[in-house]
Amino acid sequence: MATTDVMPRESSGQLGQKRVVNDMSIQVATVNGSGSQSSNTVLLRSIFQMGVPISGKNLFPSNIAGLPTWYTIRANKDGYVARKKEIDLLIAMNVETAQDDVKTLASGAAVLYDAPLALDKLRDDLIFYAVPYDKLVAAVCPEAKLRKLIKNMIYVGVAAQLLEIDFAEVERAIRRQFSTKVKAANLNLGAAKAGFDYAAENLQKRDPFYIQRMDETKGKIIVDGNSAAAMGCMFAGCTVVTWYPITPSSSLVETLIDYMKEHRVGPDGKATFAIVQAEDELAAVGMVLGAAWAGARSMTATAGPGISLMGEFVGLAYYAEVPAVIWDIQRVGPSTGLPTRTAQGDVLSAAFLSHGDTKHIMLFPSSVTECFTMAQDAFDLAERFQTPVFVMSDLDLGMNNWMSDPFEYPDKPIDRGKILSKEDVAKAGGFARYKDVDGDGIGYRTLPGTDHPLAAYFVRGSGHNEKAQYSERPDDFERNMERLNKKFETARSAVPRPELTGTGKSKIGILAYGTTHWAITEARDQLSREHKVDTDYLRVRSYPFSGEVHDFVERHDRVYVVEQNRDGQMASLLKLDIKPELVVRLRSICHIHGLPIDARSVTDELMMMEAK
Repeated sequence: MATTDVMPRESSGQLGQKRVVNDMSIQVATVNGSGSQSSNTVLLRSIFQMGVPISGKNLFPSNIAGLPTWYTIRANKDGYVARKKEIDLLIAMNVETAQDDVKTLASGAAVLYDAPLALDKLRDDLIFYAVPYDKLVAAVCPEAKLRKLIKNMIYVGVAAQLLEIDFAEVERAIRRQFSTKVKAANLNLGAAKAGFDYAAENLQKRDPFYIQRMDETKGKIIVDGNSAAAMGCMFAGCTVVTWYPITPSSSLVETLIDYMKEHRVGPDGKATFAIVQAEDELAAVGMVLGAAWAGARSMTATAGPGISLMGEFVGLAYYAEVPAVIWDIQRVGPSTGLPTRTAQGDVLSAAFLSHGDTKHIMLFPSSVTECFTMAQDAFDLAERFQTPVFVMSDLDLGMNNWMSDPFEYPDKPIDRGKILSKEDVAKAGGFARYKDVDGDGIGYRTLPGTDHPLAAYFVRGSGHNEKAQYSERPDDFERNMERLNKKFETARSAVPRPELTGTGKSKIGILAYGTTHWAITEARDQLSREHKVDTDYLRVRSYPFSGEVHDFVERHDRVYVVEQNRDGQMASLLKLDIKPELVVRLRSICHIHGLPIDARSVTDELMMMEAK
């Protein structure tokens, strides 16, 4: 199937249009398992090395090999990195999807295709470039079994020639991609050069798309969100990780394993960490709680199905007040759903996970930088408030390539919260584990092994009083539950603050979170430029909501809550939190087909709703 609607879109430009420089979306359509990942990375990095802001998004099937896969590169001189709805250059390498892929294109787009596919017969409003890949690869790769893999690098060379990418940057990217494999690097370089030379000698440039050197990527890095999160967890002092593999969270822990082996092994050669693969997600989070109760900073990473399984233990952690950090790299549900597509569909389930009255702290990173910094925030908040903290990333952020400034070395000390030492217990003459001493709802705790006879207490998931003694007295239970709610209210002023953009004078507000942010920044410019509609924008970064969120809704006549799920989950959460009379101001824009949200869809739907 194609990645977008099969119906052709309206043209954004016709044949012979003026040059379009550093503003395009390139889609590579191949087959999963064909080795195209390396080629796509080389093309992405070549453009990045030309100084042009980029992003790369991989749309892959949930099987091992053989099904269609698409990779989209967004290059934009203004720094827009959300998925673009329209494709400007299609590199069609998959026989099964080629015709449908061509039908999705707007008039004036370019198509680079394998000559035997004869795609130029399909439409007369596109620009077609035919390339005899099999002939070219046979000349540069003597080993027939390697040709399928090397063939992909030829389209990198052809695209580089057509787009006027400096071939020196292609070579540099290939050397980097195959830095430990000189033979493979030389072979791939030969294939790219063959494509580059063929295009120079045989293809007449007829499309308007060009890459020219800029200086907008100097000093920046390319990294995926899961790698950034793994690094952040290590810097946060995490020492215990328990997990069960599930797409799209597995690479977070796999990368963390590599980091820990490199940086968390003592002079004696012994590891100072433990990373354990459990038999399922319930066991994984149970181990997290055991390690956290013992004093370790511990975490797990999962996706929606794993969150579903963790409910019982997460409820225990909330009620017994045990810290835990849970990374939810969200994907499309329900059930198995679309396991390799992105979504923001776990917001409500994570907010109230478990039975009874539970409310959990959630963080919403929108960038790889925030994956790094919010990892540290999550551990601090979990220990400070003695509760589970969910970091709500998603597949788009976690598994795709993003451009970023280098991460800054943390400059604040670790916050372990209210932990009593032996001396503290002795000075106080004991303590009541679940008593609110400071008026913030947070009790004091000791760690196992604290050498004082009054340091011990029972951790229980059943009814208990302030001293952690078993109790079924209604007043004890009610007092404890109200204190837990008070602790949650205290967290409103401790979680990461939302970010406000705009003059504050508009009647229209847009509220979003996570990776939806990148479409919103572009959509707001489209709304202003094309429709003369000014908006204010609030990016929510955490739950519980701080006062700024309530104020934002109160200041605007209409607030569009934009998110990537069917039911408007963030909007529902807001409705539970704001004044009842303000609920009518909220309007939902929901994006649900599993592809990263694009700006054009937001702009069009908001204007349609404004017209009603």
